[in-house]
Amino acid sequence: MKIGIDARLFGTNHGGIGRYSENLIKQLEKIDNNNQYFVFLQKNNFDEYQPKNKNFQKVLADFKAYSLSEQLAFPYLLYKYKLDLVHFTHFNAPIFYSKKYIVTIHDLIISHYPSSRATTLNPLLYKIKLFLYKVVVKLIAKKAKGIIAVSQYTKNDIVKLLKIKEDKIIVTHEGVDLPIAGEKSELGITKEFLLYVGSAYPHKNLEKLLQAFQNINKHYQLVLVGKKNYFYDRLKEEIKKLGLGNRVVLTGYLDDKKLANLYKTAKLYVFPSLMEGFGLPPLEAQSYDLPVVSSSATCLPEILGDSAVYFNPNDIDSISEKINQVLKSDKLMGELVQKGRENLKKYSWTDCAEETLAQYIKMIK
Repeated sequence: MKIGIDARLFGTNHGGIGRYSENLIKQLEKIDNNNQYFVFLQKNNFDEYQPKNKNFQKVLADFKAYSLSEQLAFPYLLYKYKLDLVHFTHFNAPIFYSKKYIVTIHDLIISHYPSSRATTLNPLLYKIKLFLYKVVVKLIAKKAKGIIAVSQYTKNDIVKLLKIKEDKIIVTHEGVDLPIAGEKSELGITKEFLLYVGSAYPHKNLEKLLQAFQNINKHYQLVLVGKKNYFYDRLKEEIKKLGLGNRVVLTGYLDDKKLANLYKTAKLYVFPSLMEGFGLPPLEAQSYDLPVVSSSATCLPEILGDSAVYFNPNDIDSISEKINQVLKSDKLMGELVQKGRENLKKYSWTDCAEETLAQYIKMIK
């Protein structure tokens, strides 16, 4: 059977979706020697993926995500390979592709936070973008033979917001990468520190984390890791306004080795998000034996279970109170480390790939 995988967002530069695409493909290479795969990549990540299984072939599909060429030209490239099934690893799929496909929907965050604060576009263009987003995601979900949701929370969201029948959606959790050796770099960190890894979009709730951090002992710094962009630049103004300039470090994007060093040396991982589809960074933190203090919103209690201390992400006092509670208790920290190890046993990229492959076979048959 011939299976296509849309991996145009392959690699760590594309955040959680990129990690999902990369790890899924690498594990499929290990477990499937029967089917033929065509992995579609953009020019900017084409060299990042080097097939290790002779049944896997990479194909240049240099169509930018959310573009007109993605909608109009990409389908013709897919038709060329006469595929039995295509797996779109994100909802930005071509609505005019009429052959059999499945789609992974990681979250419907834009549906919950359609705020102009979440974009750099002018209001009119943003309204057009929102309209097109709603059209594309609804059409793709309805036309798909099957939908993979990365958590039960996301599945429930798809049923409620997109009016999709439950039996069309399977929940397949993501996995966690194995810890790697760390590599030090000069980042301006001079004290013990709390760590956050991710974007600075409004739903990530970093402004409230900064406000809460004012109530944390000045012995600690807060390190925020994420690709520098308009949203992190806007956060700098908040840091300055709160007088936290010497206590908050913005590192920008870090490769896995430099990020691993921060996971290994941080005191605590803090995740203040208002909404997640899965929430991979806290699990990554747990893989380095880092205690986690997390928002209690959306899927996070489902994914982290009893392995984290939770706070109300809308309450600044709650955030600072729970952080301080953990920082002041070596016993609690040790318990969170142990519970984190147990929690990680539930998440495996191999399991993710096996469950996904089972869906491929079911859909093709």
